Amino acid sequence: MEYINKLAENPYGKHIGNELKYVTDVLDSENRESRSNPYVGRLEDKFSKSIGAKYAIAHNSGTATLHTCLAAAGVGPGDEVISPAHTVIMCTFAILHQNATPVYADIEPDTFNIDPDDIERKITKRTKAIIAVHMHGLPCDMTRIMNIAKKHNIVVIEDSAQCVMGSINGKYTGLLGDMASFSFETKKHLSAGEGGMVITNNKKYATVVRKVGGLGYKTLAADQALRAILPEEFQNPNYKRHDTVGWNYRMNELTAAVALAQLERVKDLVSKRQKVAEFFLEAINDCDWLIPQKSPKGFTNTYWTFTILYFGDDRLSISWQEFWMKYKEMGGDGFYGGLSVVYQEPVISDGTYIDKICGSSNGVNLVFEGTCPNAESLQPRMMQFKTNYRNLNIAKVQAKILEDTIDFFRKI
Repeated sequence: MEYINKLAENPYGKHIGNELKYVTDVLDSENRESRSNPYVGRLEDKFSKSIGAKYAIAHNSGTATLHTCLAAAGVGPGDEVISPAHTVIMCTFAILHQNATPVYADIEPDTFNIDPDDIERKITKRTKAIIAVHMHGLPCDMTRIMNIAKKHNIVVIEDSAQCVMGSINGKYTGLLGDMASFSFETKKHLSAGEGGMVITNNKKYATVVRKVGGLGYKTLAADQALRAILPEEFQNPNYKRHDTVGWNYRMNELTAAVALAQLERVKDLVSKRQKVAEFFLEAINDCDWLIPQKSPKGFTNTYWTFTILYFGDDRLSISWQEFWMKYKEMGGDGFYGGLSVVYQEPVISDGTYIDKICGSSNGVNLVFEGTCPNAESLQPRMMQFKTNYRNLNIAKVQAKILEDTIDFFRKI
């Protein structure tokens, strides 16, 4: 691909898209707020068309997107929201922000994604929504999840922060649930420093998302931001502006400018991560104690990270930490451990905060330990190798170091 070919000519991997041009355009514009074609609107339009959704609403972060989606789903006090035990804690924080109760479903042992069977086991009469997180770049089993949700009349929110342009049988993630949340945080496929996007085909949801994320201005609509539809009477001192409780989750023009430039070459950015994953897959090809995340047939993994399970402690009596240290010693960049099981984080495990928000008097079981055995046993074994190398030659070297590290321990 053109982008990957240019990398060979650019060993430092600098931005080669329109990022600088667009940011300069924003900074040089004297009256960008009243421009007829603001970058936030351009980003929303291109994002919706790229994925194939009717509505796209830009936010200032991928956490804000989760919050507005839950608000649009009608989640409130007394409701329960199911999310995976192995994911970022922001899913739980968004649930608590709506004064609802988090319920954790276990993960599948091979895909590391939320287990549809355990979702169904955890559903109660209080269940209002499911957050299906596409972990490490791999889509969840959305067919099964949506069948379960429809049977129980539950809203499904896709957390696609790690899985832009992922797909199942050719259909992009984000189009498989009722709403979807994306992130443009600095390590994501689209790296704008921060920012996020909600997409949906439901006009009612889109309207609520935009109003909740836009300070509750009454003039906001599913497909129109505030700056595009200010009525003339907005300047009148008697004009009333707000009819909904909302937060300032709006994206700024500088972030939108960078995100738009990234979006213009998103397929190449994703392809590059997939190529890096191929290097690492080849490096562990004949190692039976490093097991990669399984990508089912028809599922396109975008490899936000290359994630594997480590069994060297059982097979070779070599600890996770020893392997990490040797990989670093041999020149490797290192790798990350799997995110802690959410309910084992102190803010959740000590029970104080969650009891204050959810209230044990509601009859909700707030003791989570042991409820998701797969997540608890697999998380300490996870190794996450970064895939966002701008220079593929450097990625090849890192994969070779991994292969050499494996060989070192084989010879002991």
